[in-house]
Amino acid sequence: MPSNSGHSALQIGEVAKLTALSVDAIRFYERSSLLPEVPRTPGRFRLFTHTDIARLSFIRKMQSLGFSLREVRQILDLRENRLDACKEVSELVKTKLAEVRSKIRELQKLEGELVGGLRKCNAERKHRTKNRSCPVLESVEVKERLC
Repeated sequence: MPSNSGHSALQIGEVAKLTALSVDAIRFYERSSLLPEVPRTPGRFRLFTHTDIARLSFIRKMQSLGFSLREVRQILDLRENRLDACKEVSELVKTKLAEVRSKIRELQKLEGELVGGLRKCNAERKHRTKNRSCPVLESVEVKERLC
């Protein structure tokens, strides 16, 4: 179906397949103004251009990198309205990287706790005596009482 610009336009289901986004996500992005309002057919079907598809793919990629929709909106604004957005985008990426590194540290700590708990469980199961409680549950109960 041709659009007003002479380029082919696609309906939302086709765009969803091309971008690996759900139809609901695409509608949400449009309602949230992450995607400009797209033209519609007389039957009210949305018609998306290749520019819209590229924008949706960009949004999906930024979210997969851990950026929130607020941050994606900020990056889109920088991308479209600033000639030299590199410094500001760099700051956003540095902030996101710091958040990721912090999350990695938290996950490594959690991994250590889980490995320790599993070791205790395995050792207890080898030397199990009746009516002994699980060392992992005991550890969690102790931590709960301390809080």
